[in-house]
Amino acid sequence: MKQFLQSQVVTTGLAIFSMLFGAGNLLYPLLVGMYSGSQTVVGIMAFMITAVLLPLLGLIVMILFDGDYEAFFNRLGTSTGKAITMLCMIIIGPGLVIPRIVTLSHVMMTPFLPGEFLTTITPLSSLAFALIFLGITFLCTYRESSIVDLLGNLISPVLLIALGIVIVKGLFGTFAIAYNGQPMVNIITDNLLRGYETLDLIGAIFFSSIIVNILRKTLGDSYEQKKSKRIALGFKAGLLGVSLLALVYCGMAFLGAAYSVGLTPAASTLFREISLRILGNKAAIIVGITVFMACLSTAIALSAVVTDYLRHELRNKIAYIPALILVLLSCIPLSIFGLESVLKITGGPLTYIGYPVLIAITAANLAYKLWGVTTIKMPVFIIFLISLASYLYW
Repeated sequence: MKQFLQSQVVTTGLAIFSMLFGAGNLLYPLLVGMYSGSQTVVGIMAFMITAVLLPLLGLIVMILFDGDYEAFFNRLGTSTGKAITMLCMIIIGPGLVIPRIVTLSHVMMTPFLPGEFLTTITPLSSLAFALIFLGITFLCTYRESSIVDLLGNLISPVLLIALGIVIVKGLFGTFAIAYNGQPMVNIITDNLLRGYETLDLIGAIFFSSIIVNILRKTLGDSYEQKKSKRIALGFKAGLLGVSLLALVYCGMAFLGAAYSVGLTPAASTLFREISLRILGNKAAIIVGITVFMACLSTAIALSAVVTDYLRHELRNKIAYIPALILVLLSCIPLSIFGLESVLKITGGPLTYIGYPVLIAITAANLAYKLWGVTTIKMPVFIIFLISLASYLYW
């Protein structure tokens, strides 16, 4: 039994890593290194506060809430909680994150796709790519019970191996890190905000329902009686997943500092160009695999979460597969507008106003579960006002 639980922790930890490591995660740590230069150590430490510690905190809190995101948000009031939950589902689903995954993967994979049609970014080619990518996502997601095994036992190891090849080869390559004379406070604040844009706290909160279901299956009848054991197992798996995130982020930030000289900080090409500088054109297949696996893994998890939410809201009047198809089809419109249009949404008020509010809700709920602190509405409202003022005036 002990060996089984340990292996389940590893599989679940790998699944958490692959769920969180999506399209944007290939870009943002590279930008940390690119803009931080000789101060990359400071930059990546700041970045990991919001891109690694916050998702871990979100997972821990949600395990304490037994994966029930309704209970998590409804502490603000039932109507407010439902509204926030719906907004989050729109963000991680058809309103932002899945289309961002589709558009970013299309642009980044264009050199590795067959035929001139898919490698020319037009609304028609974007539509074709979206249909192909979302079709593959459907094939990987339609059997809900096998999602974690697929992510933990197949996709995550392949993704880690591909990333490892790029990072290790870069460590032993010839490089020169440019001096960066920016004030340290700028390096810290810029990269704290850059960590916001991964949106991984939102992902961690909603992916937790998948993790809790794994714990239920793992512990069986003893799940309800052994609260401390399920929390410990969830924490170990979450810690493994975010530790892998941190390790990869450190390596990617170093690559950004060492190999980005002369490159444009464009979301569509940065990882591809740096990887090709390190590996050469002959190893381009590794780059293609890395991009595809990173994008697919997160798309699978998000599709499953939004589908379950849709079924719950419709009181299970629609079966899982039709609901999944509906969710994936709803992601197509925004997926054909182009990457830059999607990224503009990411860097707007949803991130810089909504994310601090989500952090405040998470912190208040952690205090509630650990120490019985019931206050939540006032601190969340204060953080909302501060974030709104900061966004509007600074």
